[in-house]
This record gives sequence, structure tokens and C-alpha cells, in this order.
Amino acid sequence: MGLQVLLVEDDAVLADGLTRALQAQGMQVALARDGLAADQMLQGNVPDHPAPDVAVLDIGLPGIDGFEVVRRLRTRGAAIPVLLLTARDAVEDRVRGLETGADDYLVKPFATAELIARIRALARRHAPKPAILALGGLSLDSATRRARVGERALELSVREWGVLEYLLQHAGRVVSKQQIIDAILGWDEDLTRNAVEVYVSRLRLKLDGAGVAIRTIRGFGYLLEADPAGASSTPPAIPPATPSATR
Repeated sequence: MGLQVLLVEDDAVLADGLTRALQAQGMQVALARDGLAADQMLQGNVPDHPAPDVAVLDIGLPGIDGFEVVRRLRTRGAAIPVLLLTARDAVEDRVRGLETGADDYLVKPFATAELIARIRALARRHAPKPAILALGGLSLDSATRRARVGERALELSVREWGVLEYLLQHAGRVVSKQQIIDAILGWDEDLTRNAVEVYVSRLRLKLDGAGVAIRTIRGFGYLLEADPAGASSTPPAIPPATPSATR
């Protein structure tokens, strides 16, 4: 089954066009025309409409606006990712939406392809993750944010952790640099493909002796796989990270 998307938009023409575009990408779309209807659907009070994987909310809605819908959602403790659609390009409106609890925003007019990409990125970031990921002698505990190679603790920067966690989640599959960037970045962060190469290079050093290998698949991206030949009972010392590796 495709992603479950709640689209909240009072412009009938735009709502119809977006619904068709999202359905063409295999997504299941539930449509609400005003803020109160959206609030009820997000509470699970509307039969035949399961909780969405992602909510796409226009800010200027009848009844209650998108800001209030998000505020009520977060007050209930719900973690459903929210993308705000807004015709307001003022910085204070964007900041207000994010501080209220939205995860991302898109200013009208926008390209449908960008909306689809942002919905998928939000769904990936908020997808349930196993508490412990392991391959070869490497293990990552997402609950405690600890990484180990055998009995040795592995010191990782925030960005190194994000890259390695994504590679482990997709072990045995090739992932592109752009997929890594989309998966680990927040709305207010920036990361280049060259920076991904730097983090992968550092991870290769730190994973020496772990029985895993990050292979470069030229023209496609990276592949993390088990490598028994690379296992070692006495892994080499890891040089300290440079100041630029702290993120």
C-alpha cells in the first residue's frame, strides 16, 4: 500500500489537481476542505480514514487555520509529519509554522514534483526504525545513540551517525548521495554531495575491522555489506575527528 496522505486544501481546483498527482505516484489521498474537518481526521474520528503517514496543510483554511490545526495535533502528542502550504512568503509566517510544530513548508506557487519529493522525504524520516541495527561486527542502538564494533565503542559525529544509520537501514542495497542527504537533513540544514563523500571516507576509517564495507558503486552511490575478510580482533586506533566533523 502506498503512503497515506491527508491533503487539506480549500481551493477545489488545486485540491483536485494535487490529489490526482499524488495518486499517480501510488499514494492514498484523503481530502479535507477546512481546518475543523482536518482536525477531526487527524484525531481518527472519521470512519474509513486511517491516520495519515503525512499531512499536507494549507495555512489559509476556513474554520481554523493551518497553524491551529498543527498546534492541536502537537498538543495531543501526535508525531504525524506535517508539510505546510502557504502563499505567505514572510519569514515570520514560516518561522511561526515551524515553531508551532510543522516539519516543513512549501510556498505557493510550487512545482508538484517538489511537493511529492518533500512528502516522501518526510515519510522516510519519520518511518519507524528498529532499536538496534547490526551487520558483521557493527551495531547501532538508536535508543541510546551508541555504536559499537564488537566490544569497542565507536565515536561518531551527528552527521556520521546519520549517514551510517541510513546505510545500515538499507544494507545490501545501493543508495545515492541524494537519498542520504534527504534522509538525514532537517529543514534548516544544508549538506553537499561532496560532504557526504567526506563522511563516508571517515566512516571507512572508523569501521576498519568491523567486518563490513562501504563500497562505492560508481555513478549510483554506496552499498554497505558484510565483509568477513575485513574483520579483525584488534581494530586500529581511530584518529580524532577534526573540528569540522562535529556536525
